[in-house]
Amino acid sequence: MSAMVSMRVLADLDLCQGHQLCQGEAPDVFGFDEGADVVVVLEERPAESRRADVTQAVKYCPAFALSIEDGPIKEDPA
Repeated sequence: MSAMVSMRVLADLDLCQGHQLCQGEAPDVFGFDEGADVVVVLEERPAESRRADVTQAVKYCPAFALSIEDGPIKEDPA
């Protein structure tokens, strides 16, 4: 059985400065916690069809707080 590979969106809350540019690029993936003034990852493993928008959000984050990690999806044992 081959493992599926998917992107995982990561946010470093220690680096996040609350610019919210990520929400403009992928509002279904990134939210915002106004109380903490940081990004919230709404969809940790978005569909592959969202990769271009998520990549743009990562690229344009002024605090370099976002990243994409590609790797296998761990399956639950049956």
